[in-house]
Amino acid sequence: MEPSPEQPSSAPPSAPPPSAPRSSVARSSVASSPGQPSAPPRHDQPPLDAHAIAAASREVVRRALQEDLGNHGDVTSIATVHADAIGAADLVARADGVIAGTALVGLVYEQLDPRVEVTWQVGEGDVIASGQHLGRVAGPLRSVLTGERTALNFLTHLSGVATRTYAYAQAIVGTGCVVRDTRKTTPGMRLLEKAAVRAGGGVSHRIGLFDALLVKDNHVAAAGSVANATRRAIARSGGRPVQIEVDSLEQLDEAIEAGARDVLLDNFDVEQTRAAVDRVRELEGRHGRILLESSGRITLDNVADYADAGVDRIAVGALTHSAPQLDIGLDFHLDA
Repeated sequence: MEPSPEQPSSAPPSAPPPSAPRSSVARSSVASSPGQPSAPPRHDQPPLDAHAIAAASREVVRRALQEDLGNHGDVTSIATVHADAIGAADLVARADGVIAGTALVGLVYEQLDPRVEVTWQVGEGDVIASGQHLGRVAGPLRSVLTGERTALNFLTHLSGVATRTYAYAQAIVGTGCVVRDTRKTTPGMRLLEKAAVRAGGGVSHRIGLFDALLVKDNHVAAAGSVANATRRAIARSGGRPVQIEVDSLEQLDEAIEAGARDVLLDNFDVEQTRAAVDRVRELEGRHGRILLESSGRITLDNVADYADAGVDRIAVGALTHSAPQLDIGLDFHLDA
């Protein structure tokens, strides 16, 4: 079960401040050898473009409203609610968590009916408690009702992503390790889900296939070996970050000897991860700083064990591909 925040806070949660994990204290001062590529900063992450997020938000809201309203609109509200009726609804948390996706609620009503006003008592990334009043939606009652489900779908999903991320980030506080997202996102919502991960205290992996190179097992198979794939990726990276995925200690050695300075340990168990950290510590004397990231087999029950093993980052697909929605409801009033 995921840990719940104990009380609401006006400040957004964040990933724990960088502090050297037990296994990486001796690694922090290792410099890269002359002529060798350097490892990126441990907690480096790609920027999220505000204009791109705004454009993606507008488009996903437009499509969501289109599929919900079709050609005839909200026929139930049209049939049962007087056209002149005014009303309001309070957004109320029904579970503890972290709020994310607030801007999309406003966009839903902006596109549906600009007369509807959305106000918030909390901010993006705030820790919230069950029963807490989060905000209010007020205006023409038909429109408030029509946008309810679409607005809540975005808000509860993205808050669920932020809440799941927060649980993972809190589980590894003090280790110096960070939790990162993946490309296992909902099609069309990647930027929004990655923003929600950050709201929960996580760190972004690459945004897409365009901004960083991640050499996986199929690339290795196509290139003929880990060494071949590593050298080609570095040579043709165009200055983009390069990470090499390995599934054994032998592949780890091969990747590092070929120039890898950022390595993803795929499906290593905790003991294998400790062995990989120890091996990298030995190799850093010749090759300079090398980053390690764990991926696969990671759960809330064992994420602290992986962090304590000494890796710099932990990638968790479950932050986005299977985060449960955070329960948030709209409590209606007949007049504003």
